[in-house]
Amino acid sequence: MATRPTPTPQPTARVGWNDRVQTVSIPLDFRFAETVREVFIRREGESVILTPRPADWSDFFASPVKASPDFMADAERMPVQERSFCGRRSAAGHG
Repeated sequence: MATRPTPTPQPTARVGWNDRVQTVSIPLDFRFAETVREVFIRREGESVILTPRPADWSDFFASPVKASPDFMADAERMPVQERSFCGRRSAAGHG
């Protein structure tokens, strides 16, 4: 009789609360580098994805990936919207 291989347990993390903030204790194998101070967060279905936010964008701007010359060529230029704050017009020369 053939035996099934034992499935490898999926890593887990503990979820808790600190005041009114939900916290997740990440296992060592999944922790961010000590230099990471902020992460981008997004939801994909039931999953929550954390991605390190770069401290500077120099690597991004130095990458060979660039927008094509016709990027947004078909985009419609929208007119400037006049805005008012606190019931007053903006200080851009308007009354």
